[in-house]
Order: sequence, then C-alpha cells, then structure tokens
Amino acid sequence: MKKRNYAIALLLIISALAVQSCGPIVISSRPDIPPPPWFYPNRVENVRYVYFPEFMIYYDLTLRNYIYRNNNVWVRVNVLPPRYRTINLNRSRFVRIKSYRGDNISKYHRENNTTRRRTNTSSTRGRRN
Repeated sequence: MKKRNYAIALLLIISALAVQSCGPIVISSRPDIPPPPWFYPNRVENVRYVYFPEFMIYYDLTLRNYIYRNNNVWVRVNVLPPRYRTINLNRSRFVRIKSYRGDNISKYHRENNTTRRRTNTSSTRGRRN
C-alpha cells in the first residue's frame, strides 16, 4: 500500500512539472477553435486581445475576429480586408493585452494607446531640437 501511495505521489509531481514546463496556457470560452497560428502555436495564454501597434489592429481571441479603424469607426471582421493582405502577422510585433477584458476596445485604445503615442512624439521632438 505504501509503494502504491509513493507511486501516485511521484506521478502527480512529475505530471505537475511537465504541465508547468509547457509555457503559458490560454483559457477561452471556445476551446474547440484554436488560436491563430501567429499567436504562440501550441501555447495558450489568458488574454482576450492582441494588439498590432504598427498597423493599429486588434485581434479578439474570444470572438476570433479582427478589430481595426475604418474612417474613424471600429470595425470587427473575421478576415482582414485586401489592404491588409500583405501583412505577415507571424512576423509582426504584437502586444498581449492582459489588463482588459471588456467588449469596447475603442475605450481601451483611447485611454492607453493615444496617450502612449503622444508621449513618444513629444520625447522625439525634444531630441531633434
């Protein structure tokens, strides 16, 4: 009986270490649909949005759609329009947004990215002068 308990304990420890070494795990309400290939293949993270700052595009991992601005209106689409087809999202830099889970991405963008851009611009102007 003692050998069996030791074997079970050892198995639990080994499996815990194996799971921990896999990396981040994404928790989604739709586990049957995997994340896109550019978002850590074979890994999952607990985030809802991914932001591509170079193109000002968000990707919603929960609803599986892209969000971008078109004529000052935020649009949600499943497939990016032709003007974005040349972008390779596998090689593009992106930011995982861990602090926001709401549905109104325009509010998050206005509060976080607009002020970030102003700060960078003002510091760049100071260096040039």
